[in-house]
Amino acid sequence: QEQLVESGGGLAQAGGSLRLSCATSGSTFRTYRMGWFRQAPGKEREFVAAITWSGGNTYYANSVKGRFTVSRDNAKKTVYLQMNSLKAEDTAVYYCAAQRYYSAFYSRLNEYDYWGQGTQVTVSS
Repeated sequence: QEQLVESGGGLAQAGGSLRLSCATSGSTFRTYRMGWFRQAPGKEREFVAAITWSGGNTYYANSVKGRFTVSRDNAKKTVYLQMNSLKAEDTAVYYCAAQRYYSAFYSRLNEYDYWGQGTQVTVSS
């Protein structure tokens, strides 16, 4: 079973940057796609970005496009989320997730098989 561990969250000022990491471990098989989601207090968990291990195809929510960049290091089995030009509305718990097999749906929560424990990102205005 895959284990996902996020790190890199914290406090940032509006306009600042943070980089999140998601280290994967556990099983020897490679998952198809990694996703980043976030959940703000009182709101539903929402899609942020995703990347495939093979080919590095990327996908972004409109709210973060142009500000966030998702990348991966296949050798380290680690996925990153570089967050620039942060806004107060980016404040949330950020989760990474893994899809075991191909799916055409990269933004649906129920298409992901494994989840990390989450890391808090707080942006002060």
